[in-house]
Amino acid sequence: MAKRKIPETLSQLGKYISDEMGVDSVDFEISYEELNLSLQRDDIVKAMRFLRDDTHTGFISFIDLCGVDYPGRDERFDVVYHLMSPKYNTRIRVRIYTDEQTPVPSITGIFPGAEWYEREAWDMYGILFSGHPDLRRILTDYGFDGHPLRKDFPLTGYVEVRYDDELKRVVYEPVELRQEFRNFDFLSPWEGTDYGLPNEDVGADKGNGKNG
Repeated sequence: MAKRKIPETLSQLGKYISDEMGVDSVDFEISYEELNLSLQRDDIVKAMRFLRDDTHTGFISFIDLCGVDYPGRDERFDVVYHLMSPKYNTRIRVRIYTDEQTPVPSITGIFPGAEWYEREAWDMYGILFSGHPDLRRILTDYGFDGHPLRKDFPLTGYVEVRYDDELKRVVYEPVELRQEFRNFDFLSPWEGTDYGLPNEDVGADKGNGKNG
């Protein structure tokens, strides 16, 4: 059997991974001097095990996992994994795609440190992970409504909380905007706004900056 050549550049590493990983589809590119892989969702566990265990990759250090939301797509979520190979001082980014209903296989059996990151992706985006040992919210309250990092989540949220002195506990209430939005004139700052300050002549000539 011919000895496999050790990859020396990111392009060679990407080609090596795509040839040797043994999954149906692997796309790679070099961006910002880092190797980026795109995989099918169901191949993520096999891919992670290969990247960790193969002697020519050695990505034994799990850095993090995050979600990205593109609500206009059918598979609206990117799930992005970052790994590092201390042996070769190389980082890699792995990306898969999923929707709101289809779970992503959990990689906690390969990288136990992914457990809280997968919980965060579920909490913030609603990305499901099959095989996760404890998939529940981690940053918001257990009764929180929705997933706050989705781009269609309202900036005000759905509810607000306050401490009720009579009930002696925190209560949830619908969001209420207690102050009307004000209009500001940002297009002509040298002329000022249409309203005047106290004791100011509102009929002053704003065009030349002098009061008439």
